[in-house]
Amino acid sequence: MRLKYKIISGFIILALMLIIAGIISIIELSIFGKSVQKLLDQNYKSIIAANSMVEALEKEDRGILLLMLGNKDEGRKTIFQADSIFLSELNVAQKNITLPNENEYVNNIRYGYSEYKNTWINPIVGTELQGNIKWYYDNQHKSFLQVKQAIRDLMILNQKAMYKTGTELKIRSEKAIMPGVVAIVAGIIFSLIFSYFIHYYVIRPITRMIKSLNDYNNYNKPFIVEIETKDEIYDLAEAIKFVFIKKSTD
Repeated sequence: MRLKYKIISGFIILALMLIIAGIISIIELSIFGKSVQKLLDQNYKSIIAANSMVEALEKEDRGILLLMLGNKDEGRKTIFQADSIFLSELNVAQKNITLPNENEYVNNIRYGYSEYKNTWINPIVGTELQGNIKWYYDNQHKSFLQVKQAIRDLMILNQKAMYKTGTELKIRSEKAIMPGVVAIVAGIIFSLIFSYFIHYYVIRPITRMIKSLNDYNNYNKPFIVEIETKDEIYDLAEAIKFVFIKKSTD
């Protein structure tokens, strides 16, 4: 093989290694990006909805306490605002069911909230329920805690799924980096091997020819250099030999 083809083939192999590693890394990073978006669209959205439901539920509880204190207008206003927010976030969770059995968790919240709502939908102000702490703890507050626990169960379900997905993303990110690392290591090894062959088949023969020429000039020794490859270096050595042969016959 000619010398120029040897050098070109070496660079082509190195370029192919880098291109293949780059393509694999791009594919892995693309999958990684889609997984992150999926994580945000699914688990994180449900966690935010659950957190908003807890806040709305606690706001309703404050509204009920206002009713028990006789503040009808402010209490009703607070309750209905919180109820609207709660139902809106519950619908978000319902539309974002992505995990096994998650629908059961959402249904538990819906059923529990319906029971909870029955505790305040009827009038409280001006009835025997106003100021009735025993009724509050035995009925309303108990139902409140049950709904809150159901919401937390949904939140924990999505948090566990989010943690699992995060762990998978970490592994995938390492896989995305690995082709680049392999390409760098392989590139270094290949460069060392390539440098060795350049030295052995190019630099070394040229050095031997220079030494042989110096020996001829200084000590009148014959030009003797054996080239192992049939390439431009071999042609150069043969051309120099021909010059010496022609000179010796003149």
